[in-house]
Amino acid sequence: GCVLVVSVIEQLAQWHNSTVKAAVERLCDYIPGKYQIIRHMSCCIDREMNADVVCHSLRLCKQDPGQPLCHLYSPPKREKHSSGLFHALAHARPKHRIRSKSFMGFSSVCAFPLLANLCEKMKYQLRNKLPFEDFDGDKFSTFPTLRGYHWRGRDCNDKNTTVYPGRRPDNWDAKGDSNCNGIWGVDPKDGIPYEEKFCKGADSKGVVLLGDSAGAHFHIPPEWMTVTQMSAKSFANLPMAFSDELDWPQFSEITGFLNSTIGGWTDSLYLRLRKRNRCNHRDLQNISQNGGSSGNLLSLIKSLARNQLLDNPAIVIYATIGNDVCNGERDTLAHMTTPKEMLSNVVQALRYLDSRLPNGSHVILTGLVDGRFLWDNLHDRYHPLGQLNKDVTYSQLYSFLDCLQVSPCSGWLTPNETLRNLTSERALQLSNVLKEIARSEKFTNFDVFYMDFPLRQTAEEWRKMGGEAWQLIEPVDGFHPSQIAAALGTGITWQKALHEWPQVLGKENPFNDQIEAIFKDQGGH
Repeated sequence: GCVLVVSVIEQLAQWHNSTVKAAVERLCDYIPGKYQIIRHMSCCIDREMNADVVCHSLRLCKQDPGQPLCHLYSPPKREKHSSGLFHALAHARPKHRIRSKSFMGFSSVCAFPLLANLCEKMKYQLRNKLPFEDFDGDKFSTFPTLRGYHWRGRDCNDKNTTVYPGRRPDNWDAKGDSNCNGIWGVDPKDGIPYEEKFCKGADSKGVVLLGDSAGAHFHIPPEWMTVTQMSAKSFANLPMAFSDELDWPQFSEITGFLNSTIGGWTDSLYLRLRKRNRCNHRDLQNISQNGGSSGNLLSLIKSLARNQLLDNPAIVIYATIGNDVCNGERDTLAHMTTPKEMLSNVVQALRYLDSRLPNGSHVILTGLVDGRFLWDNLHDRYHPLGQLNKDVTYSQLYSFLDCLQVSPCSGWLTPNETLRNLTSERALQLSNVLKEIARSEKFTNFDVFYMDFPLRQTAEEWRKMGGEAWQLIEPVDGFHPSQIAAALGTGITWQKALHEWPQVLGKENPFNDQIEAIFKDQGGH
């Protein structure tokens, strides 16, 4: 974090030909609220020192005994070998010290009696991935972030636990909208409830994603660290982004429903199901988390909101596409999920789903990605932090994160080709486990299908459109699928389902146009 902030400050000073202090003030003006920690740094930053030297001299970065000295930038020009960094630190440390108490504060906020209960509620909701603001406790919310309706269909009555997206209509919703799809009331011409007229026998179903950071759609805006593009407008979405864990499920491949504001366009399985049957409106749940794997999904899955007796069936996408082989450990192979563990984890999850999903549901198991694509297409390109001075490549970023033991995937984000191949080999083994589960396991309330993660087809489609492969990867973290990749992947998944499993998608509702026409007549949306 320190290296990132100091890099941006130094580059702002360079780009605007200003002092470091002026650059800090500029950055503070850009960012909503005032972040005092940044102002504390201003006294200690020297434009002639790179961010690694500054952050070690501030004691915000450290070197543990027996561990290498981690650095993002090449060592100072004085010496081209590693001792150049040690030499710079030796000269910087006596001058630049900062007292650690300057950075304390938030960690002790929860000690205040008036805030203790609120803190405990926040911890519980975040740990269990439930909406923070949910007055009736039905797991749906009228608030967008903090696991609200960006993640699950928007509640239309947060004071009534029997009203929520995805349920079967109560008495055909003649008197109220019990399932929040906007279709309720009685047609005055014939006295038939609109829900009965338009949605009876329509094979309505929701979409649920059980996934990881790719499914949650992790994204850090590149303009947050590209000084040539930076302005106050760049950080306008910062509070929302942090309250959504730096995820953007509202634009994602499976549950996206808003027009993308982070580049590309939004196309999702939910939007296509809604277009196919307007009665599916708002019936979505994105139950994903950063770092999600087949192991920790066993607890995450319990936040699913589905009642076997009252709710419509659902299409559940099970997609942990990388974290079973990805970790930041030095001995990364030893910490990967084994095929035996994968089998146990997934079967346990499916048994839990069988006890919760209404009959007639479907589950699609998605295979793991071949992450060699990342190194092959990014390693020699410049990261947003390195574009101004051509001094930080993705290879350097990957090495820095690996040194800090916080790499999102030590097995793929490495110059070691053998390790990259071994990681892909394990990923294929785990995908084959999923394929075998889909072939052999049977459940009472749903059928199971398997599909490979469509990375190769997505890349081919994008090349046909004139794009380049690296544009399919998030530019800041160099790891996650980009907005373009998410949108293209939706089309590929849809076509496969349409041709191979048409029963999964349900039939097209012949009344869609009438439903929309009535909404327009009534000034609805």
